[in-house]
Amino acid sequence: MSDQSVSDPSVGGTGPPEVPYRFDRTHQTAEVVESWSSLAPGEESGVTVAVAGRVMLLRDQGKAAFGELRDASGALQLFARAAVTERFDEFVKLNLGDWIGATGEVVRTRRGELSVLVKEWTLLAEARRNFGDKWHGVSDVETRYRQREVDLWANERSRQLLQMRSDVVRNMRRRLWDQGFVEVETPLLHPIAGGATARPFVTHHNTFDTDFYLRVAPELYLKRLVVGGFDKVFEIGRSFRNEGVSPRHNPEFTTLELYQAYADYTDTMVVFEELVAGLALDVLGTTKLTYGGRDLDLTTPWRRATMSELVVEATGFSLDVRTPRTELVKVATEVGIEVDAAWGPGKILLEIYEKTTEPELWGPVFVIDYPAEVSPLARRHRDGPELVER
Repeated sequence: MSDQSVSDPSVGGTGPPEVPYRFDRTHQTAEVVESWSSLAPGEESGVTVAVAGRVMLLRDQGKAAFGELRDASGALQLFARAAVTERFDEFVKLNLGDWIGATGEVVRTRRGELSVLVKEWTLLAEARRNFGDKWHGVSDVETRYRQREVDLWANERSRQLLQMRSDVVRNMRRRLWDQGFVEVETPLLHPIAGGATARPFVTHHNTFDTDFYLRVAPELYLKRLVVGGFDKVFEIGRSFRNEGVSPRHNPEFTTLELYQAYADYTDTMVVFEELVAGLALDVLGTTKLTYGGRDLDLTTPWRRATMSELVVEATGFSLDVRTPRTELVKVATEVGIEVDAAWGPGKILLEIYEKTTEPELWGPVFVIDYPAEVSPLARRHRDGPELVER
């Protein structure tokens, strides 16, 4: 036997077909469900389709078997019969998570389940590791966050959220483009650690023999583009901060940052609230939501309140950045804040706000007019240098 015949998988053998390089689908599962939703129980469509996805459920009932095939669009029942389905004995031994392609007629079973009556099928990829079943999914938090591909297949809600995120980003771009904003990409490697007080990741450029920093924000380069003549620019991209991890902080994250010339922070607030409310309408069809078991109304216009006003509402203490430092220290101590000797009034006020006020805010509100002491990259307020228009 020649070397060529030995290496050619099409030569010799009577075992199962080789795993194909591709599979020609005619429909996604959701398209089958939509197109033949009117079939009555026990009715046959007379139409053959080819579908592909993962086996997420399989019940062997002797001469018949029922499986759930899931793809990115949804799920559909596979109906296999020993008298119809090729290699039936192999079909019923499939593992949960195996990828298969199946061809057969669209029917509705006597019990009313829309199905593909499998005539031919082929194994596209074998699941090497088992994961959660249809009913329980993956509940282990460590597995869900470290093996997101398993979580996405085993937990339908996770896939829905990822699809929703894609819809949000797509509509975000469209809405900003419609307002005349230009989308740009700015450098991820910065020669200086710009971006306020966030701690950067440091890396080394061998050619230049120089340390560079993963950006903590795209701010500096976006502002250069405005200087260069672009009236409206935005970027949706990754930023990196070498700091703690919590439900609100991640070492790398996606950020939207935008700038427009000839406008102030009141104009930016309008852009932002209309963008968020508009995205809720685009993706969910409403601006009135439920989050964490509480009602959340994104309908515009949103409230504008200064940091000082919100602190007064939350604590009952009449404080602002002009309050004597001794009085601010006294209040901070009363609410459990250990004051650093280097902190000025603005920093102490911010700490009081973050301790007593911010966690209790609910619903959209623009917190404005921060102390200049804690806002190095914002413009000084038109009403006084102690504040910034942030």
